[in-house]
Amino acid sequence: MAKCELDKRNTMNLSGTVKSIQDIMRKDDGVDGDAQRIGQLTWMLFLKVFDQREEEWEDDNAEYESPIPDRFRWRNWAKYLPDAEGKKKPQIAGSELIPFVNNEMFPALKEQIDAGKSPQHQVIKQVFEDANNYMKSGPLMLSVIEKLEEAINFHDFTTRASLGDVYEQMLNDLRGAGNAGEFYTPRAITNFMVDRVNPRLDKRENVLDPACGTGGFLTAAIDHFRNQLSKKSSAEDKRAIEELIWVIEKKQLPHLLCTTNMLLHGIDVPSQIEHKNTLGVGWNEWSATDKVDCLVTNPPFGGYEDDTVGGDYPADLRTRETADMFMALIIKKLLKENGRAAVVLPDGFLFGDGIKATLKKLLLRDCKLHTIVRLPKGVFAPYTSIKTNLLFFTKGSMVADGSEHFHTDTIWFYEHPYPSGYKSYSKTKPIRFEEFKPEQEWWGSEANDFADREESDFAWKVDFKTKREQAEAAAMPHWQRAEQLNNEAAVLENEARDMRNSLVGSNDTAYREKVDTQIAALREQAEPLRLQARDAQASGDRLYWPIYNLDLNNPYAPEAEAHDPDVLL
Repeated sequence: MAKCELDKRNTMNLSGTVKSIQDIMRKDDGVDGDAQRIGQLTWMLFLKVFDQREEEWEDDNAEYESPIPDRFRWRNWAKYLPDAEGKKKPQIAGSELIPFVNNEMFPALKEQIDAGKSPQHQVIKQVFEDANNYMKSGPLMLSVIEKLEEAINFHDFTTRASLGDVYEQMLNDLRGAGNAGEFYTPRAITNFMVDRVNPRLDKRENVLDPACGTGGFLTAAIDHFRNQLSKKSSAEDKRAIEELIWVIEKKQLPHLLCTTNMLLHGIDVPSQIEHKNTLGVGWNEWSATDKVDCLVTNPPFGGYEDDTVGGDYPADLRTRETADMFMALIIKKLLKENGRAAVVLPDGFLFGDGIKATLKKLLLRDCKLHTIVRLPKGVFAPYTSIKTNLLFFTKGSMVADGSEHFHTDTIWFYEHPYPSGYKSYSKTKPIRFEEFKPEQEWWGSEANDFADREESDFAWKVDFKTKREQAEAAAMPHWQRAEQLNNEAAVLENEARDMRNSLVGSNDTAYREKVDTQIAALREQAEPLRLQARDAQASGDRLYWPIYNLDLNNPYAPEAEAHDPDVLL
């Protein structure tokens, strides 16, 4: 039988096993919904996979010590063992299993692991600190364990590869699990973004995803690094891959999924997956050592942090919207000079004003935003139908004199079309990596400022530098007028304040009344100046800030047909 056919059959068998496990869990009163089923399956799968990885580590190192207390290792409570007749039996009876898991194993893994003892101890501690056992039926849990024992042998490399595909399908299934859908970015998107950012193993460029979810960008980065290995690569090159990746995830379930995902991808100690809230780190707690060469992420958009988060952000960047907060961090705190980034953002960021416009000005000023790939609807369906965009940018260098200097002159747009015959994407017809081949061929090189790019039916460029200069020239007289009026008002207000101070200690009623009248007159003169200044500032702003609307349509696309509403009705 051909290898690809065998791999396909193994994947189908494993996929069937996973589905049958989920069917078993549906009979359990304690497991409610797809997200809980996948969470339950994942911590059990984690312990099994970790135990089989430990067997490999024990073969390599006779002095290896497990971070998991001996009686809670998968082999010592879950693994089916042969009896005297050779028939495999469970080690713990169904009636005793749930009390053992809830009252003994989980408390030990949550509370008795010393995270500071080793990176592996830290991994176990982080995985289980917020994990839960939802199952209430011991016999049903035994049935799940039996299925895992029968179907998954991590030492079989064919099974290991197939399990990776099944695992990706599990992550894909999360898109239909309510809010859990925020965890999953289609593999085609993660692979394309990492491919274009192109982290280099030979240069030891590190990669960060500050909102990693289940680790899609991380696995894409690992595969990208491994594709750069050759027969001449050293053992140090192979070890470096594990050290060059760094991700952060706030929520327990995606963190657990990501950690298991790393074990499946051959990362021995996935301690680079931090379980914390990136946005909860104080603005000034980020240091130069936290900055990275490459950043790829799909920050959660549409969500809001609570009042305790982000209060120390700079006043003009203060917001509660998660994607906006991530963008502020990425631009100001997380990218090295000349660091490269690719970020998924919704249309709302492109056309939004207020804080979004401020962030876009910051992005275009401090970074070179060279490419926006506009994706069609349905890429993230059924989780959301919101249209999304891939923004690619490079952090600029600081200007020596501290003056305002924009690093973005030209922005290229590429409108990604549906494949022939498609009207939308769906769960059964997802976006595929092969669809990005035209973008890859068109891309060119940042080294020559993308001089080889050409406009086409799908690609066009915007001369942002000229738009900005023209807008500034038009707005400047209004801004100057606003500044002049504010200065005139300030003179009057300062005079009034000095007069108010002169009254301190005076008991002369007539004098006080006279001065109060003069103060009121000065304030009466200042107030209309402030109002005129506000109007002048607003007139200038109306001419300037629209340049930060990046929600631009393809000028080469055919015009949409216009129909008479009565005819349509």
